[in-house]
This record gives sequence, C-alpha cells and structure tokens, in this order.
Amino acid sequence: MAHAIRFHETGGPDVLEWETVEVGDPGPGEVRIRHEAVGLNFADTYFRTGLYPAPLPAGMGVEAAGVIEAVGPGVTDFREGDRVTYTGSPLGAYSTERVMDAAHLIALPDAIPFDTAAAMTMRGLTAAYLLRRIHPLEAGDTVLLHAAAGGVGLIFCQWAKRLGINVIGTTSSDEKAEVARSYGCAEVIVHTREDIAERVRELTDGAGVPVVFDSVGASTHRSSLDSLARRGLLVAFGTASGPIPPISAMDLAVKGSLFVTRPALADYIADPVERAELANELFAQVAAGDIEIEINQRYALADAERAHRDLEAGIGVGSSVFSL
Repeated sequence: MAHAIRFHETGGPDVLEWETVEVGDPGPGEVRIRHEAVGLNFADTYFRTGLYPAPLPAGMGVEAAGVIEAVGPGVTDFREGDRVTYTGSPLGAYSTERVMDAAHLIALPDAIPFDTAAAMTMRGLTAAYLLRRIHPLEAGDTVLLHAAAGGVGLIFCQWAKRLGINVIGTTSSDEKAEVARSYGCAEVIVHTREDIAERVRELTDGAGVPVVFDSVGASTHRSSLDSLARRGLLVAFGTASGPIPPISAMDLAVKGSLFVTRPALADYIADPVERAELANELFAQVAAGDIEIEINQRYALADAERAHRDLEAGIGVGSSVFSL
C-alpha cells in the first residue's frame, strides 16, 4: 500500500498525519508516479496553517521527483519508466506514489539525481524567474537578497555571480553568512546585529540598490523599502515571517517613486514553453557543476511533523528533502 502525509484541520505541525492511501490507475491525461524524493519547502507550512486555503482533508507538498509507473489515455509526452520532477502541482507530493496530471511534469535528465531534483525544482525555478524574468538585471548591478543562506538563496547567489551580478545578502548568523559567501554572495549583513538599510547605504555609497528580493516578508519589508534606490523595485516573493502589511502608495512616492511586486512561481511556469526554457537553463548549470545544490537536511517522510518544526524554527542551511 502507498502512504501519504495528510491533514484534516489547519494548525501546527502536529496536524500532519501519516496515513495509508489507495492509489488507483491514471485517467485521461494522467500518470502514476513512484516518488524517489520529495521536496520540503517553507510554502508547505502556509497550506498547513491555512494561510493558503485548501479543501480539507488534504495532502501536503507540491514538489517531488520520481519515475512514471503507468500512463493514462491521451498522454503523449511521457511514458512508463521516464524520470520526472515537478513543482506547483495540486497538494499531495508528501506521498510514496500518486496519480497526477501529466501537464505538471518536467522531464528530468539522467545527470540530475532524484534528491537533487526534489531539493531544487521549486527553488531553482524560483531563482530562475527572479533573475531572468522580473527585472532586466545586467552585469555590474548590485541587489539585496534576504535569507541568502536558504535553499533559494544559495542557488540565487551562484547564478547571480555567473551573471556578474553582485549580491548583498542577509542572514541570521555569522555561520550562515560564511555559507552565503562561499556560494558567491559578495557582501553579507547579519540582520540580528546590523541595521540592514543602513549597511546597504554604506555598501552602495548612499545610493541603495535597484532591486530587493525579499522572501521573509513582515519583519523585513520596511528595511527592504529603505534599501532601495530611487525608482527601485521590491520583489516580495515570500512571507516566512508573516504576510506583508499594506504599503501606502504615498509611502512609495516619498521613498523615491518605488515599485512593488508580489510574484508567484506559478505565473512564471504556467506557459509550458517558458517553463521548459527556465528548467533547461537550470538543469544545464547543475549538470555542469556550475550551480551546486546544498542538501543539508534529510528526513523520512513519516517524520514530516519534525521537519516542519525544524523549518519554522529556522534550523538548517540550504535545501531539505524527504528521502524515500
């Protein structure tokens, strides 16, 4: 029998339950996948707490990698035995196997291990659209990136360095700062003892940065706005510390005619052609060793409750995965 993590009510990590589930045959346009590794992302906690509403009871997780075991009628792009990865699908990735729509799948090259794929598909595609689609960044530009030692952060820093973009990162400790530097972060601000906006101004000769990439949210959005150059852009792509409160349009004007966007990965990979372009660029760099994927935390899928507690406590560096 297959197993899955499910939740019947929203709340803390203790609502996650390890259950036996029955997985049927794929229908039209669907495939059945046997998972080899499952991604653990902070966004998973948003569904568990109810910040992102989901009909209950529900599965958990939106990212995994594995092998196709069966193909339903009408599926032409994949066949039994294919290696695949995915992110952004309907909830249910925290499972040993599942049936899902083939439209969500991304072909996984043999050069990319399953655990690497599960650790990087969401994070890597996020770094890809942030760097390649949001703003026309050029070599020599300097940007601010919060949570630089996180899963997205370490990929972003490596990719940005290859593009000639200087990253000022923020971390919560000197240990994490060293990790961020080792992955290409040009300067690191330890926000637990340094004023972020003040240090950004010092590092940019008072000008500020053209773009701030903020995945933290409530606790950082003010320093993010205060770090921007005139007509700068705040890219608020996450809410690890809570949702960003309303931002006054007049405040944006007073601070230098600023811009704000709250992007979602789903809108940058909805087009299959664009998704393939971003994925292929990511996979090529990882396969060549130009981007390393840091997996420092591995959990058994049945230990999802502990994994979520660690995640919300800020324990760990780089990416985390469930190994099956």
